[in-house]
Amino acid sequence: MIDFKKELNSEQYEIVKQGDGYVLVLAGAGSGKTRVITYRVAYLLEKSIVPSAILLLTFTNKAAKEMLTRVEKLMGEKVKGLWSGTFHSVASRVLRMEARAIGFEKNFTIMDQDDAEVLLKHCLQEEGLDTKSKKTPAASTLLSMVSYARNTELPLDEAIELKYPRFMSFTDALKSVSERYKREKRRANVMDFDDLLTYWLELLEDHETIRNKWAEQFKYILVDEFQDTNKLQAKIVRLLADIHKNLLVVGDDAQSIYSFRAADIHNILNFPKEFAGAKTFKLETNYRSSPEILFLANDVIAQNKKQFKKTLKAHHASNVKPHVTVHMTPAQEAQYIVQKVARSASAGRPLASMAALFRGAFSARALEMELVKNNIPYEFRGGMRFFDRAHIKDVLGFLRIISNHKDRMAWLRVLPLQPGIGHETARALVERIMAHGDLEAVLQAILHEPLPARARTGWENMMSIIQEMKKKGDHPSGFIEGIAQSAYADYLKDTFENYEDRVGDLEQLAQFASHAKSTKDFLDSATLDDAYGSKDKAGNTRDRLILSTIHQAKGLEWDTVFVINLVNGAFPNERALSEAGGEEEERRLFYVAVTRAQRELFLTYTMLDARDPSIVHQASQFLQELHPSLVKKTDDTVMDGNGQWNDDVPTMVIDEDVQVPFEEESVSASRAATPKKRKGFLREIDEL
Repeated sequence: MIDFKKELNSEQYEIVKQGDGYVLVLAGAGSGKTRVITYRVAYLLEKSIVPSAILLLTFTNKAAKEMLTRVEKLMGEKVKGLWSGTFHSVASRVLRMEARAIGFEKNFTIMDQDDAEVLLKHCLQEEGLDTKSKKTPAASTLLSMVSYARNTELPLDEAIELKYPRFMSFTDALKSVSERYKREKRRANVMDFDDLLTYWLELLEDHETIRNKWAEQFKYILVDEFQDTNKLQAKIVRLLADIHKNLLVVGDDAQSIYSFRAADIHNILNFPKEFAGAKTFKLETNYRSSPEILFLANDVIAQNKKQFKKTLKAHHASNVKPHVTVHMTPAQEAQYIVQKVARSASAGRPLASMAALFRGAFSARALEMELVKNNIPYEFRGGMRFFDRAHIKDVLGFLRIISNHKDRMAWLRVLPLQPGIGHETARALVERIMAHGDLEAVLQAILHEPLPARARTGWENMMSIIQEMKKKGDHPSGFIEGIAQSAYADYLKDTFENYEDRVGDLEQLAQFASHAKSTKDFLDSATLDDAYGSKDKAGNTRDRLILSTIHQAKGLEWDTVFVINLVNGAFPNERALSEAGGEEEERRLFYVAVTRAQRELFLTYTMLDARDPSIVHQASQFLQELHPSLVKKTDDTVMDGNGQWNDDVPTMVIDEDVQVPFEEESVSASRAATPKKRKGFLREIDEL
């Protein structure tokens, strides 16, 4: 027998014992929600509820397996028959049994995203749309449109207007494509990922006998991360719980951050209204973070109006206050973080116990460069590492050709980017290139050899890029600047919607390359796996610093967390602020970021823009909202790029009432006036 009262805190115990009926559990960050769910399931099994009468719905298969493993450990035996899994995996099991009721065969195939995009591309072509035109939405984009519309239950034209306004002129055509896509799937007896939810809901809404069968079977339904459910998922659990009326949902409205995936925060906010007599419990004891971090987190989320009020209380002992640091440039922000990480690592702290979090992947550019420069391995989550991005690999390909004209793979990468040169032509050209002694001979010889007209145009394009590179001198930074001003920049503009961000990446790469002694030295530092890779020479996983988007970091924790690029426009995101409820979701995202930290939290931002130093950033409104007593204020703006004090640079501090640049005469009022004392001040901070 499990001693529930002994193994749970009072908050958790009450939920496990009183979990019958409609129950909303508001589980604050780090409060042990998984523990509550697993003990509740174990409690039901001890009360002789048969496993097949329990449905446990999660958002990842990993979470479902972890919970089932914990339940079996508690019970001391295998638990057979319990329905546990993601909404989509459970939907698949149900639909296999009931497929014929909705016009499918039981052996239907579930398409992955690649298959769905192939079918959509076919439908685009069948509807007469030019799939090669840059103005026509790509199949992947159309799949996102259709998915968002279905999961929000919006008509496709409204979803396009809301999320993809640039494609509104295609609305009628895309509606036709969507209908064709639906018909083609049914004809082929296939479903995509979204069909699993759509058809499960259709079964329950339109087939009373089937609905009653499943609602009768599932006597107890438990749902994890309820704040992340969409409209379809909320309707499904409501219908399934309609007979026994035992529905326990666990979630945290303060961590609802996935509206872009169609998650609807109103599912959790309206739960007490939707389910008459629902009981509400709160888990507010946090087992993750220090009191100082939780004081800040509580202060952050208190600014939101649409929420259930909760106050996180720390289980751990007191520690240092979170730090707010301001730097002149992103490069200096990166240097600061790398110094902190290096000191902690040298003191014996694992790199994997530290993480740098950011709103968007672009915010990590400078930090990635600094990590590579200092040979600190890192793992990038929620996007692609800087040096793995296609346009960066393209540029490195051009530089490899300059460095070694017999680099076959480099030629095979960059030649097909040129107009009129396909992969077969590229391979033929490479064989000719290998016959010549140096790059200059190659360029001239190929131009005078017989070439098809289109291939000749492409080769001339290639020559123009190399000529632009050479105009900028004989250094990798100059070569990269040349590429950014060459026909390759035109290729980026014609090919990618976010070409400006990609050109910005090239500018960042050029800045990084400016420190290299030579092109070969730069290529070595940029391409050697052991400079920043995830594995050592023996193939073992290395200890790595974590770089992650905040969305990807939800549910995780680290001893030390840096939240970077906290400036208005970037975080909160300017586009998100223009959407209904956007400001509160951005604040919830900030709340998620700060509650990932266990012991130390650093909130950083820069004064100047990386691409345009004339642009002066404003500290994020979320920093400005913080009560000044909650943070330790330091600033690095009076240090030059070598870490030395520069008294000619005006500083910025976060004051008691306002966050604004101060005149130089005001600096002495906020910290010691002499450089010697300033160094001592920073030394004290570094030792905390």
